[in-house]
Amino acid sequence: MQTQETTGERVSTGVEGVDSILHGGFIPERTYMVRGDPGTGKSLLGLHFLLNGAENGEEVLYINPEESAANIRQNAASFGFDVEDLEFLDLSPDSEFFSKDLSYDIFSPDEVEQESLTAEIADRVETLTPDRVFVDPLTQLRYLAPDDYQFRKQVLSFMDFLHGEGATVLFTSQDTTPQPDDDLQFMSDGTITLTRHLRERLLEVTKFRGSNFEDGRHSFRIRHGGLHVFPDLIPRQHGREFANETIPSGVPELDQLLYGGLERGTATIITGPTGVGKTTTGVQFMKEAAGRGERSVVYTFEEGRETLIHRCESINMPIREMLDRGTLRIEEIEPLELSADEFAYRVRREIEDHDTEIVMLDGIVGYRLSVHGDRDDLTREIHKLGKYMKNMGATLLLINETNSIAADFEVTDDGVSYLADNILFLRHLEIGGEMRKAIGVLKKRTSDFERSVREFELDEYGIRIGEPMTDLRGILNGTPEWVDEPNELLRDGGSESES
Repeated sequence: MQTQETTGERVSTGVEGVDSILHGGFIPERTYMVRGDPGTGKSLLGLHFLLNGAENGEEVLYINPEESAANIRQNAASFGFDVEDLEFLDLSPDSEFFSKDLSYDIFSPDEVEQESLTAEIADRVETLTPDRVFVDPLTQLRYLAPDDYQFRKQVLSFMDFLHGEGATVLFTSQDTTPQPDDDLQFMSDGTITLTRHLRERLLEVTKFRGSNFEDGRHSFRIRHGGLHVFPDLIPRQHGREFANETIPSGVPELDQLLYGGLERGTATIITGPTGVGKTTTGVQFMKEAAGRGERSVVYTFEEGRETLIHRCESINMPIREMLDRGTLRIEEIEPLELSADEFAYRVRREIEDHDTEIVMLDGIVGYRLSVHGDRDDLTREIHKLGKYMKNMGATLLLINETNSIAADFEVTDDGVSYLADNILFLRHLEIGGEMRKAIGVLKKRTSDFERSVREFELDEYGIRIGEPMTDLRGILNGTPEWVDEPNELLRDGGSESES
């Protein structure tokens, strides 16, 4: 028997996300159960478990009392698995073993002259001395026992025998109304439950003797390569040292509004109606960061990647150059493609693998429409994402679109303003029969800020921001009025920064 490859005295499940949930993997020489409806991925998890052992030079055994080994090999190949190094004990009804007219008395003492199935299993295990055993499904053997009591007694005896040989055991269960698997849950050292709800697949650990584990439901996908598990994001488990500094936008007047810029590791909501310049304002901070050699990423939920590139290029933002240099990445998220866990996992990989400093979600409404989950749950997910990024020293920009164009001011339509350290608002204004724009700061937790509202403009040269609009009142409710003598520059449609 080979020495088992462990992580902190653990046996890897072969799936990185599951190992993370189990704090390193299974405890050696114990029995674990994976349960779920047909098609939820139970057999795939078992294949990951065995293949990981085979890659580490361990002896592994796949006991299959239901599906033939030939079918298992064919199905495994469709996911890109090479199972040539796996040993199979094929006990399926159409296997060669049952063509010998042998006894179906699986666990009880042999009372016939032919070699019983008990002896067959014992002989293979004693010969192979496997480090890992996968039984798929163990509940199939229930039908071959005379009653439930004998089945439970025989399963315990079977597991003791495998543990005596030094094996770590994983088995699958088929939980049905006539034959529930509660008894097997009591007998196992750990239970992993796989479920499927519409477009989302979830993994939950409900029991794990001798160790802590990550509670809750964790999203996963089944695709080429098998199971891809995305553990629930726990912000307190992540952190790194970072400089407590201000990130400027590169637009002097905007930085004056913010008293220097945004603090690193904060969450900022940039809010306003459609077409006012919210996304462009966010990208401006990324443009300045690119000049420092820092990387940023935009997750766009509401408009196409090429549309964003075209809009930025039209106002003299070198976005293609940023993309080519690797200081910017734009990822277009397809509607209903991701779960909240998988999206958070993508953000984690950006920050931890590529040292990404600024992350922008464009926008909050699109996130809720594109990502699986309940509305309140998704708000909590954004909150967790912000906490994680704060711990990692990354800056989060949340683009929020309000429904009103020039009505009473509202920070967000979704009640998420409490998530933000900073709130930057933009407004459409009607002044003298002409549509204009304004920008201001509503909230800044980490420092003071300028209380005035300034005119905001986008042209072929980029973002242009004027002097404080002190001659107007009623800007936030969309009906500005002159106070005493109007500023001639505003009345003429210009700003002092344009002179």
